[in-house]
Amino acid sequence: MRPRLTIVLVANAAALLLGCAGVLPVNRPPKELPSIDRNSTETTVIASYLDTCLRLARGTPAEQAEILATANNDYSAAPTPSRVLRYAMVLSTPGHAGFDPVVAQRLLHEVLASPETLLPVERALAFLRQQSLQADVRRLQTGAERTANDRIAQLTRRLTTESEENNRLKKALADAQAKLDAIANIERSSNNGRATQPEGRKP
Repeated sequence: MRPRLTIVLVANAAALLLGCAGVLPVNRPPKELPSIDRNSTETTVIASYLDTCLRLARGTPAEQAEILATANNDYSAAPTPSRVLRYAMVLSTPGHAGFDPVVAQRLLHEVLASPETLLPVERALAFLRQQSLQADVRRLQTGAERTANDRIAQLTRRLTTESEENNRLKKALADAQAKLDAIANIERSSNNGRATQPEGRKP
């Protein structure tokens, strides 16, 4: 009787364990995540930036205005590092009405202050564009200084010429006044001579 009871209990326990096995999670190997081709991703990213700049450089004024407005709106709505970089790339592309290398340089400095927020290829692009812009800004500043210096030199020459002309006119006026005074003196002397001549004597 006791061995039979033991067999029944063991059988019940086994059945219970098998039933629970269907409820409890089974340890299965985790599903493999799809592999990410980093080179392909970075190529796509860099191509997107360059395509924007190329379309901006080659586009009509209306197309350029649309690209600029889109980049500006995205930047204003959510200035993420990628959007800041894209807006800086747009502003630093010459040949359109929104070209502003000074603001673009400031934005690039802003994103490069936290390089970890960018992809490696974005960091490289931002750095290269910043270096190029620094050269452009220096060239613009040099050109502006040269233009200002040329303008100052031109104004100085003009003032010198006008000063010399004023001095010449003053001298000519003084000479003319001296001649008028001499003529007036001659006329006065002549009049005085006639006034002192005896009445009965005719010349």
